[in-house]
Amino acid sequence: STPKKKVTMGFLHLFIVNKSGGLIHHRALSPKAPRIGTNEWLRIGSTFHSLHAIAAQASPLRMVNNKNRYGADDGIEELQAGGLVMRCFQTRTGVKFVITAEPGTGDMDYVLKEIYVLYTDCALKDPFYELEMPIRCELFTQAVDALIERVDKNKSLR
Repeated sequence: STPKKKVTMGFLHLFIVNKSGGLIHHRALSPKAPRIGTNEWLRIGSTFHSLHAIAAQASPLRMVNNKNRYGADDGIEELQAGGLVMRCFQTRTGVKFVITAEPGTGDMDYVLKEIYVLYTDCALKDPFYELEMPIRCELFTQAVDALIERVDKNKSLR
C-alpha cells in the first residue's frame, strides 16, 4: 500500500486587541494565511471585541474565579468555522490575544500563552512602548516568528 502523506495543520493569523477594542497588532503567521488589508483588520479587531463583550454579558454562566460579577473576564474563547478555528486568550487587564488556525491545529492555548509572555517580555519592557498603542517592537515580532517555527517543527517531528 502507498504511505499516507501526513497533513500538517498550521497557524494563520495573530491579532491583539486592547481593552478598548483597538487593534494593536496583526500579522500573518503563515504563507497560507489569506491576505487581509489593514482596514479589514481594524474592523475584525473591533468586531471581535464587541462580540466578546456581548458573549460575556449574555452568558448565564461565569468562569471560576471571575472577580467581576458582570462577566468581564468571560467571553469568546473559541470560534470554529468550516476552514478556520479562532482561539482567544484574554488577560486580566482586558487585552485579547487571538490566533487563527486551520481546523485540527493543536497547541493553540500553549501558543497564545507563550505569545502573551513574549508580549510582556518584549513590548511591555520596551521603554518606548506606550500601553494601548500599536506594538511596533521588532524583538516581539522576531520572538513570535521563532515560537511559531519551533511549534511547527515540533509538530512535524510527532
